[in-house]
Amino acid sequence: MQEFLKKYNLDDNVLAAGVSGGADSLALVLWLDECLRPLGKRVIALTVDHGLRPESGSEAAYVHQLMKKKGIEHHILVWQGDKPKTGIEEEARLARYRLLSEWCQQNGIRCLCVAHHQLDQAETFLMRLQRGSGLNGLCGMQEVSEMYGLKILRPLLTVSPESLKKYLQQKKIEWVTDSSNNSDDFLRVRIRKFLPQMEEAIGVSPKRIVDTMAVLRRSRDYIQSQVTKFIKQHVRFWDECGVSLSLNVLSQQHDEIIYRVLSELIRTVAHSDYTVCAEDVERLQKAVFMPRFRGATLGHCEIFIAQGKIWIVPELKLKTKMPKKIWEDFVASHLEYAKSQLPYKLRVALVKSKMKVEF
Repeated sequence: MQEFLKKYNLDDNVLAAGVSGGADSLALVLWLDECLRPLGKRVIALTVDHGLRPESGSEAAYVHQLMKKKGIEHHILVWQGDKPKTGIEEEARLARYRLLSEWCQQNGIRCLCVAHHQLDQAETFLMRLQRGSGLNGLCGMQEVSEMYGLKILRPLLTVSPESLKKYLQQKKIEWVTDSSNNSDDFLRVRIRKFLPQMEEAIGVSPKRIVDTMAVLRRSRDYIQSQVTKFIKQHVRFWDECGVSLSLNVLSQQHDEIIYRVLSELIRTVAHSDYTVCAEDVERLQKAVFMPRFRGATLGHCEIFIAQGKIWIVPELKLKTKMPKKIWEDFVASHLEYAKSQLPYKLRVALVKSKMKVEF
């Protein structure tokens, strides 16, 4: 763990960890406690009671008693309100991260550790392959990412679940088993059951998949470095209200760079944590270079061509046209825009953002 924290320059004295009561998360929090306590640091265990199963309350109580026995601070967070009838797995995941992040932010905790391991990573690869994901998706979960303003740490991504169970067995720690983990209603469960067959038939093990994902990440990181370099050199940011770049310069880039630049800029302008659907970006990529392209809406952004440039601004949804006088008043107090020949939609975005005016 010390190497993991050093790798990502994480010097926090307190880390939180999500603990469901399953083997993976119990092993994570106990291992964190072992590693952090000698350094004068500590871990706080957080359990989300989704209330989706009758036994969830007793499982959370078991974790609480175990953490108390081990001298680890523990809190139970309850998912209140009506529960969804469909898309339960995804809704529960979002609710879990929302509750965890809210608690962490309210208590000054910057980093949350979760117990995703090698098998989870391999399952993620196959799930995303089934959905037609591109390079980014097939790279799987990252060791460090951000969600709801919180750093999510996954220090177990190369660790097998079997070794985590052995760790608990050595400590004579029992764990609970979530019955939904065996339900074929969920794609992840069906993939989990299929993986042993795939390893036996063609020798593709979870470890082999995870090792391949590491190779893919190297390729992704190099391409992303080129995208970042291109954006820095060729894209103009109009505060946080839009971006523009030369259509001719963009057209000279490799298709993969064009795709990633468009995807990244749309995500940035929309202030979104997620990139838009790959197929939609690919359609936009083809359309913007066509003579008859008049604009498109994608990812809560408007994309259009003007003055030989491609412009991306937030989706406006105007009720009325902006009066000319408002722009004149805006320029009078923002002289940096006085000589800029800006398209109407960017002018509106700037006025709406800085003057808090609605049309």
